[in-house]
Amino acid sequence: MAGRPDVRHDAERAFAVLERGGIGILPMSVGYSAIGGSAAALRTIFETKRRAPSKLNAMLGDMALHRELHVLDQKGWDVASTLVEDYDLPLGAIAPARMDHPILSKMEPEALDASTSEGTVLMLLNAGPFHAAITRLSREAQHPLFGSSANLSLSGTKFRVDDIEPELIAIADIVIDHGLRLYHLYRASSTLLDLETFEVVRYGACFELIADALRRRFGIVLPPPPPGHIRDLVGDLP
Repeated sequence: MAGRPDVRHDAERAFAVLERGGIGILPMSVGYSAIGGSAAALRTIFETKRRAPSKLNAMLGDMALHRELHVLDQKGWDVASTLVEDYDLPLGAIAPARMDHPILSKMEPEALDASTSEGTVLMLLNAGPFHAAITRLSREAQHPLFGSSANLSLSGTKFRVDDIEPELIAIADIVIDHGLRLYHLYRASSTLLDLETFEVVRYGACFELIADALRRRFGIVLPPPPPGHIRDLVGDLP
């Protein structure tokens, strides 16, 4: 028997690899991610995934980094805090960023260009215990971690390491296998929400919970996903 996962130790091992410029396949509650901390690592991930040039990398972050780096009005802050801290939901938060923040200003230009759009940064928040552990290390070391889901482009998020394509496994310097990921029933990664306009950029895990919270707490009504976009298990949407 393998026993309990050592999340802290696994995060420390993975961060050491990423800090040296390596690539990690890491366990998030919304699926496995391919993550790098250098331009070369992100370029390798991008090319291996055969990702469209228009697609950007997402940043791993926690609420402390979100508050330091993003620039929002009070409603935007309140929405993020409500979803993440009060409702304990994963969220891909899109917002303008302080480009002079130390964690961004030290990035290589190529990596920054592939990870920002018109001064905005997409940050994955609250994606499970491992995510919390490694994002704390990233924030404390001021070493940015970016990436995307660990799958070939358009092949769907992977929730088990065994399901990740061999091409992705081959480029990884470390693979942290924590088994089946929490939100596997959604068959989708995180919901992406613009915290300025409250536009849904991507319908994903926990969307119906996010929509319900925003409707009841803020009077924000999100449009439902297109038919078939999320499996029927989500039920009726407000």
